[in-house]
Amino acid sequence: MNIRERLKDKKRIVIKIGSSSLTHAETGRLNLTKMEILVRELSDLHNQGKDIVLVSSGAIAVGSRVMGIDRKPNSVSEKQACAAIGQARLMMIYQKLFSEYNQTAAQVLMTKNTMVDNLNRQNAKNTFKELLHMGAIPIVNENDTISTYEIEFGDNDNLSAVVAALIGADLLILLSDIDGLFTDDPNANPNARFIEVVETIDDTLLGMGKSSTGSNVGTGGMATKLSAATIATSAGADMVIANGKDFHIIHKIISGRNHGTLFLANAKEEFYLIDYIEKLL
Repeated sequence: MNIRERLKDKKRIVIKIGSSSLTHAETGRLNLTKMEILVRELSDLHNQGKDIVLVSSGAIAVGSRVMGIDRKPNSVSEKQACAAIGQARLMMIYQKLFSEYNQTAAQVLMTKNTMVDNLNRQNAKNTFKELLHMGAIPIVNENDTISTYEIEFGDNDNLSAVVAALIGADLLILLSDIDGLFTDDPNANPNARFIEVVETIDDTLLGMGKSSTGSNVGTGGMATKLSAATIATSAGADMVIANGKDFHIIHKIISGRNHGTLFLANAKEEFYLIDYIEKLL
């Protein structure tokens, strides 16, 4: 069997969407057509009997536009206020769209504290387990309203990998504004080669991760995606980095087509999630 073919059999899938994939580049406002496609894609996967968790950025971007701020908020308090406004707006839209396909969306907001504290982590795990058992689709974001530097994940790439490890997902898909992993930055180096499959993550590969992103709304560059890949594959999940320009790519990836960079699961016997989270501190 082609290694991509096995993606068809995945049962528990975490999908992370970056802010730049949810908003119009010109205005920073939500791209509702794309959100409708995203919700339809996820609803159809759910109808196939798969557990689906969506890690969605966008709260600060949405909140700042609602309040007429046409730039990235500067201060922590401004970011947190915009997150409070934007998260409510974002969830309202998600719930409305999911309800059209007879799906129930649930909100889960997390900070690094949720995962570092043993009791909180177990509670979070139990909550996810119960939501998935009930047939809901959890929508996860960092709790930007209360996060400070000490307790924030910093971006949703790592958060999605931590969630995948926590709930025992067998596939993580990161969708942003890049096609996948290249040997160098393709925007700067025309000779950069695309890497289709990564079997093991080593120091050479980690060196390819440039802390850059082509978007002024997102926070995660390739370095954070490789960090996420380390967590997800060590926990036993395959991971795909692909371009979120067209959300139809989701069913194409899961039907085994050749999209994005596939990182193969490499479950570590000694995997302990806390060790990986502490490296993010």
